[in-house]
Amino acid sequence: MNPLQTNPGNEFAREVQPRPWQVSVVIPVYLSESILPELVRRLECVLAANADEFELILVNDGSPDGSWNVICDLARQHSWICAINLMRNYGQHNALLCGIRAARYSVIITMDDDLQHPPEEIPMLLAKLATGYDVVYGSPQQQQHGLGRDFASWITKQALQNVMGAEIARHVSAFRAFRREVTRAFAHYTGAFVSIDVLLTWGTNRFSLIRVQHEQRKAGVSGYTIRKLVTHAMNMMTGFSSVPLQFASIVGFLFTLFGVGVLTFVIGRYLLFGGSVPGFPFLASIIALFSGAQLFALGIIGEYLARMHFSMMERPSYVARENLGAAERIETSSSEGVPSQSRVARGV
Repeated sequence: MNPLQTNPGNEFAREVQPRPWQVSVVIPVYLSESILPELVRRLECVLAANADEFELILVNDGSPDGSWNVICDLARQHSWICAINLMRNYGQHNALLCGIRAARYSVIITMDDDLQHPPEEIPMLLAKLATGYDVVYGSPQQQQHGLGRDFASWITKQALQNVMGAEIARHVSAFRAFRREVTRAFAHYTGAFVSIDVLLTWGTNRFSLIRVQHEQRKAGVSGYTIRKLVTHAMNMMTGFSSVPLQFASIVGFLFTLFGVGVLTFVIGRYLLFGGSVPGFPFLASIIALFSGAQLFALGIIGEYLARMHFSMMERPSYVARENLGAAERIETSSSEGVPSQSRVARGV
């Protein structure tokens, strides 16, 4: 049994998805204007050979370059491409949530826009999904990142494992294939902080992975910095889990035991030697330790209070400025109507 696969039992290890496939590919776009034409060309070859109907949903996540213009040109050239332009940069997972809600086919595939996830690996994801899993990750055989980025990614995946409670969490990637019915679990999610991997756990526990190639970025630089990865990890921990609060409780309990030990030492010394513990450094150290523990616990509580505050403000996950091909399907978090240029995009 492969330990990286959850629930690989015989009860669902069977063909459950009739072929040919119906596939929606969702890609958030940021600083990738020069890569998109090649990405679309390679995707069209793969999807045409492996799916009866398909669509590509390109979500421009407030990219400051000319990505939106390139996306519009591609959408006009190809009827199977839908284009969504967000009002500003909301982050990769928020943009993915927007595209996922606009998808209409039974299988949804998400991937990056930089061609580090080769489209040619998509048939492997579909083949694994056909064995009965609900979510399949394309885990890279080896990643081409620097030491700092790798460390930040490790922190993020450790946080995700605590939230998901599954061994496979340490092997997740942005290259995923999952069944559309899983999205029903978070159809009404409106929080400003989004983690697609955590939301998928709300709908299923049938996860698996395959090893795929991980190529160098074709052009430009990644929008994910070390700071953004660490921030994403903190958002997952405080937004979808109570682990930080539990950790603060444990720290408080340990320092309580430490305080009892110090009190026992002071009383014992007085009874045995008839004097108190001498020295200002001892007193200052104890005060500093307990003050630090209190501030640490208050900081964690403050994070949760801030999230409650943002939740009460009803900050949207995303707001679309305009779209091509998905106007009748996209669900935005804004209560106002969004002007759009609409045409139906269907797979060919």
